[in-house]
Amino acid sequence: MLFYYGIDWTYVVLVLPVMILALIAQANVTSTFEKYSKTRLLHSVTGAEAARMILDRNGLYNVRIERVSGKLTDHFDPRENVLRLSDSVYGADTAAAVGVAAHEAGHAIQYAQEYAPMKVRAAIIPACNFGSKLAIPLFLIGLFLAIPSLCYAGIAFFGLAALFQAVTLPVEFNASRRALKSLEETRRFNETELTASKKVLTAAALTYVAALATSLVQILRLLIIAGNSRRRN
Repeated sequence: MLFYYGIDWTYVVLVLPVMILALIAQANVTSTFEKYSKTRLLHSVTGAEAARMILDRNGLYNVRIERVSGKLTDHFDPRENVLRLSDSVYGADTAAAVGVAAHEAGHAIQYAQEYAPMKVRAAIIPACNFGSKLAIPLFLIGLFLAIPSLCYAGIAFFGLAALFQAVTLPVEFNASRRALKSLEETRRFNETELTASKKVLTAAALTYVAALATSLVQILRLLIIAGNSRRRN
C-alpha cells in the first residue's frame, strides 16, 4: 500500500532519508569550509593567486580570474574563458580558499585538455534540461489518465537528470585530484595545509554523490508508483 492515512510511504521510506543525507552533506560543506577558512597559510597565498599559479603552470595564461559576489559561487565559465571566485575565496589566504580556487582551476584544465566526461556533460545538458521540465508533468498525466506509457516516458525523462549527475561525478572528482596535485607541485603549501584543502574538496564531492543518490531513489519511487497503478488498472 503506497498511501496510508494520507501519507505517501514511498516518499517517507525511500526519498526522505536520502534527502536528509543530502542536507547533511550540504551542511558539512559549509561547516568544513568555515573551519578551514581559519587555517591561514604560511606563505599567505590567496585563492586568486593559487588559481593563477595553477593556470599558468598548465599554459592557460589566457584564462582570466574575476571576483564574483556571493558565498561559494565559484565556477569556471568556458564560454567567456574566465574563472570566477567568490568573495570568501578570491582574496583569502586560507586552506579552504586555496582548495576551492584550485578545484575551479582544475575545471579550466579539463576544458583545455578536452577531458572526455566534461565534453559528454556539456553535450547532454540541453537534453537534460528539456527532460527535467517534462518528466513530472508526463508522469502525473499518465498516472491520472491511466496511461502507463506516459508514466514510463516521464520516468525516462527524469532519468536524464540522474544521467547528468552520474557524468558530473567523475568531472568533479577529477578536478579535485588535479587541484591537489597542482597544489603539491607548486611546493608552496605544507602537509597540514594540503590536508585541510583536501578535506574541503572531499566534503564538496559528497554533495554530488548525495544528489545522484537522491535522483536514483526518486526514479525507484516513481517506478513503484507506476507499477502499482498499472496493477490496479
